Amino acid sequence: MSRCLVSALFLVVFGATHPIWAADWPTFRGPAGDGLSGGEQGPTQWSATDNIAWKVKLPQPGNGSPIAVDGRVFVTSAEDEEGKQRSLYCFDQKTGKQQWVRTVTIDEKMPTHKTNPYCGSTPASDGERVVVFHGSAGLYCYDLDGNELWSRNLGKFRHMWGYGASPIFHDGKILLNAGPGKNVFLTAIDPTNGKEIWKTPEPVEADGNRRDDGNPMGSWCTPVIAEVGGKSQIICAMPTRVNAYDPQSGEIIWTCDGMAHDRGSLAYSSPVIVGPLCFITGGYRGPTMAIRLGGTGDVTQTHRLYRKENSPQSIGTGVAIDGYLYRPNADGAAIQCLDPKTGKILWSHRGKGPSWGSIAGAGGLLYLTNKKGTTLVFKPSEEKYIEVAVNELDDSTNATPAIADGRIFIRTDGSLFGIAESPTQN
Repeated sequence: MSRCLVSALFLVVFGATHPIWAADWPTFRGPAGDGLSGGEQGPTQWSATDNIAWKVKLPQPGNGSPIAVDGRVFVTSAEDEEGKQRSLYCFDQKTGKQQWVRTVTIDEKMPTHKTNPYCGSTPASDGERVVVFHGSAGLYCYDLDGNELWSRNLGKFRHMWGYGASPIFHDGKILLNAGPGKNVFLTAIDPTNGKEIWKTPEPVEADGNRRDDGNPMGSWCTPVIAEVGGKSQIICAMPTRVNAYDPQSGEIIWTCDGMAHDRGSLAYSSPVIVGPLCFITGGYRGPTMAIRLGGTGDVTQTHRLYRKENSPQSIGTGVAIDGYLYRPNADGAAIQCLDPKTGKILWSHRGKGPSWGSIAGAGGLLYLTNKKGTTLVFKPSEEKYIEVAVNELDDSTNATPAIADGRIFIRTDGSLFGIAESPTQN
């Protein structure tokens, strides 16, 4: 497929006026939000000293992941431990030279957890502009040169574990799962002026931190887009249920209960679309569910294929390849391969420790970076785990790698790495 044709396809998805090339990684989990790159394979071998094209220090830890667009890498970071100053950084993709930084201030210290420092959201770009969600500090939009285009106050988001959902672009709109806490809604924003197109609130119990029975609740899910019957649907896991929304109106097309369980009502990971199925894992050892697409209204009884209790703790999101799903885990086995039609686990690999990040794929290989900063590179196979390489950076992380132009970009607690098979790679 030609570069121009691939670019045209991404223009349809993003509604951009500036080309998004297949080699870019413009949002959380890549060009289509499915964890897969449209470009070439990334590097396979590196260490803290080998094949490091560049490394830059970041002020504070953060769970937000990098994106790569038009020769630039964007990443967020708080400037102070209290998160009162929150920044978006832009670096040159080849050299790591800082192009610009834009910092916003919030006077009030907002709650979060030590495992989810401030700036837990990943920026997004449509190739012309870059947008970043700074939680209670607001939603900000810049052009690629760092000029502020607009900002929008979305309200206060108070949750004991902080925020983490990321904006995405679709069909000329910015889509955001705003929350968690008492103030929870899915919204569409006009990227040209920051005006609200629609807003669909999600009901929560009490203050949105805990249910009436005292167990925790919240959604940190970044929505995904599914094509159903020739039309797009926004699919997002909320604390107690999975919803599909009409991108034009925000109307809920269908809803499926089952995310809540006896330890909480939590949605960490994004849905994974596998052919005609939507696959989702609840947080805090919550359930695994598969939902058949195509329904309307409450589809819990009609389209929920299965619901399995006590799944491994899954914070990151998996990828679907050739009808099989590869899922990262935050405890127990680091990686699992499942048959999404049945939920059966085909194999498990313990790896080098648990991961909070999501799996990323490019050029026929899959990458998973664990909490220790070790990246497992493996081949997709439903039969067994096929290891290609194990690469250590000696710095902890909860973020997801970005793969663009044959390079991989990894945000650790202390730094942003640009990794190439050869440091002089163009």
